[in-house]
Amino acid sequence: MSLLEVVDLDAGYGDLQVLSGVDIRVDDGEYVTIVGPNGAGKSTVMKAIVGIATWQGGSIEYRGTDIAGMAPEEVVHERIGYVPQSDNVFPTLTVEENLRLGAYVLDEVPEDRKRDVYDRFPALADRPNENAGSLSGGQQQMLAMGCALMLDPDVLLLDEPSAGLAPDLVDEMFDRVDEINDAGTTVLMVEQNAKEALRRCDRGYVLANGQNRYEDDGDALLGDEEVRREFLGG
Repeated sequence: MSLLEVVDLDAGYGDLQVLSGVDIRVDDGEYVTIVGPNGAGKSTVMKAIVGIATWQGGSIEYRGTDIAGMAPEEVVHERIGYVPQSDNVFPTLTVEENLRLGAYVLDEVPEDRKRDVYDRFPALADRPNENAGSLSGGQQQMLAMGCALMLDPDVLLLDEPSAGLAPDLVDEMFDRVDEINDAGTTVLMVEQNAKEALRRCDRGYVLANGQNRYEDDGDALLGDEEVRREFLGG
């Protein structure tokens, strides 16, 4: 049984339909990437899973339970971590306060997980009392990922984690995602840097116009002439 399986999903925003019959499968421990052109509906898949986009049809099964249409405040209790593309930290709160808010649905803040986050992101460990808004873009992205990891999620959804980062920080961000997956957390990622994302993931999906176009191992998609010509710049 898949950890997360999206079947024939229709979703959008209010009456606007963005996704039409989308299928996505993520097995336990996998690293899966969704790529495609701007406006393909990639981020809408993520938002539909966590209850932000409007579910219009199909199913979203997580550990065998259909969570389609569930409210975001209910989804977070299912140990699904989600890092939006932007506005993903509280800039006027400190690093420490942001991490504590990441665990707000738990009975108490797990100090061992906080130590794990600081170990994984040393730049945050040096700035626990600094406001998140004073951090660099890369550090804020690491903090957002750290907040999601405070739940010890079974699956981590990452929406464009390299967006807006300086080129020298992009590889570091991908390395962090690799490490999180290697440590046992399942990853589903939407990414604009399609070539690098497919190079690193186990499997990939290519979306276009709100529908599935291709699905295969990451390396196979990179080597597919049609995929390269249509979506990867040749």
